[in-house]
Amino acid sequence: MTHTTMRAMVIERTGGPEELVPAAVPYPSRVGSEVLVRVVAAGVNRCDADTRAGRPDSAATDAWPAVLGHDFSGVVVEAPYAAHALKPGDPVYGMAMFPHSTGSYAEYVSVPAMSVARKPASLTHVEAAGVPLAALTAWGMVVEVAKAHEGQRVLVNAGAGGVGHFAVQFAAYFGAHVVATGSERNAGWLRDLGAAEVVDYASSSADRVVRDVDVVLNLVDDDAVAERSLAALRPGGLVVHAPHASWAALAPKAAAAGLRSTGFAVAPDAATLAIVSRLLDSGDVRVYVDDVYDLDEAADAHSRLEQRHTRGKLVLRVTDE
Repeated sequence: MTHTTMRAMVIERTGGPEELVPAAVPYPSRVGSEVLVRVVAAGVNRCDADTRAGRPDSAATDAWPAVLGHDFSGVVVEAPYAAHALKPGDPVYGMAMFPHSTGSYAEYVSVPAMSVARKPASLTHVEAAGVPLAALTAWGMVVEVAKAHEGQRVLVNAGAGGVGHFAVQFAAYFGAHVVATGSERNAGWLRDLGAAEVVDYASSSADRVVRDVDVVLNLVDDDAVAERSLAALRPGGLVVHAPHASWAALAPKAAAAGLRSTGFAVAPDAATLAIVSRLLDSGDVRVYVDDVYDLDEAADAHSRLEQRHTRGKLVLRVTDE
């Protein structure tokens, strides 16, 4: 069957969740080393909501209406060439190159092969769609930048979120003593994931009850929370800060306090995602999907995400498994 259009959720302009509307958009054309994938499920990330709302990455959107979405899990439709490792019919997951290309809130996506890995056999497509961006962000912060190891003390701000619940698990897997901030309802769950200590952000500030940690992994887009967490670090400690918007304000404050600091930006990486797949299939790491929405309920998913009380991930069901 020849396709000319596909179903997607788009925005015609930036704004609130209500700007997400269904539309028929052009079917993607696979070129070069790209892999064409039929999307079964798409993950919902904070950066998707930020782009929709007109925050930093939205400036890179060069075509309207814009199809949002980074994470996907689905089935290969076309491979780059006959002998390629990925074949039509293979279950895969990965990250789309949004906003420079059509995102994953659509029935099909064409992405560079280096952005795609085989789906973990133990996960459904819905579960797998909650992994790529969050897990790759957490891996980069925990393993590549903080170099988590036995004896290290790591504070994870917002440990119950999409990135946070992977960061807790990766840091614990590599032997670090993990302190996570979260709500009282998530305390037991965070300990199950590997946190040695949990600080209830509603009743305490981490800077008042946590001291002498080696690394702070800050996932909270709140200048005040980020600045207070600096007090939890030992002299010369490291803060790794994910939210882009507040990084410029935090960096000079960390330097003035004699601390090391860096921002962080995730990049699609099939090789690292393959490592994450093995950890998921072995049971050493888990993904938690808090809720699943149909594709045309993407606005509801964004509204839920922006309430900031999600445990783990939200996922859109795009097509049948």
